Amino acid sequence: MALKVRHRTRLRRKEVDAWFQRLSAEFGMAMPSDETPVDAAEAGELRLLIREEEAIAFVIEDSVAPTVRGLLAFPAQTRFVTVDMGAVPFVYNGADVMAPGIVDADPAIRSGDLVWVRDEKFRRPLAVGRAIMDGPTMAREKRGKAVETLHHVGDDLWRLGEEDA
Repeated sequence: MALKVRHRTRLRRKEVDAWFQRLSAEFGMAMPSDETPVDAAEAGELRLLIREEEAIAFVIEDSVAPTVRGLLAFPAQTRFVTVDMGAVPFVYNGADVMAPGIVDADPAIRSGDLVWVRDEKFRRPLAVGRAIMDGPTMAREKRGKAVETLHHVGDDLWRLGEEDA
């Protein structure tokens, strides 16, 4: 079932700046400081930040994370988990990230942090999830689940708005 955007409201510049500062501080993203309007909206269980019809971030509890489209538009420098090319098809299809497929991870990641997953070859974002292990552990472990996937390329959040275009 496709996600439907509901309760869309324009955010004040101060609110936008606060969300963008968090994304910048937590993910090392170069967020724009222009006057492009940003809306908050609900889509299913998610609270989204929408800029120019693109869902660029989502809010879970009291945390904010970029969407995969947000990562493509504003590349992140921190909280990355790099997987080998053999893991890409599984992550691409929404599987949780298993430790054996991880070749590198930001050492600053703590268990419970929101993180983004990228491929080893092209360093392109594939998914966003919650870390189950800290960064050094997931890069070293050879067994177990390391990241619970919350959003991935091709899911409902990725496809949001495509039907309308």
